[in-house]
Amino acid sequence: MKPEKLIALALAARQNAYAPYSGFAVGAALLASGGEVYTGCNVENSSYGLTICAERVALFTAVARGERKFTALAVVAGTEEYCSPCGACLQVLAEFGGDIKVYLANRHGAYRETTVAELLPVAFSLNANA
Repeated sequence: MKPEKLIALALAARQNAYAPYSGFAVGAALLASGGEVYTGCNVENSSYGLTICAERVALFTAVARGERKFTALAVVAGTEEYCSPCGACLQVLAEFGGDIKVYLANRHGAYRETTVAELLPVAFSLNANA
């Protein structure tokens, strides 16, 4: 799937965001290795720690449906700058592979391509040698 298509799906998912506190709506679209796309939006809560990011909504939906292998993720917010996943989302994504392509997009659909490993080069792992 072309990055532009995945970004368009993330932009569409962003429209469903529930962000009454920050006003920072985010959309994500996650491409599974079999070609299925799972989308997500951020969902805020007045108890801020219970808020969940768009990337994890997309990933958790995919995992709940039996997916375990992913090839790409698009993330977009309503900003002029590219939107990057937060550290928590990157750590959760790293569980499924550092080689997942990540398209950091802005509200116009312009993007920069990177990977989970490039964004989080030293992910936590229980298998790490101390």
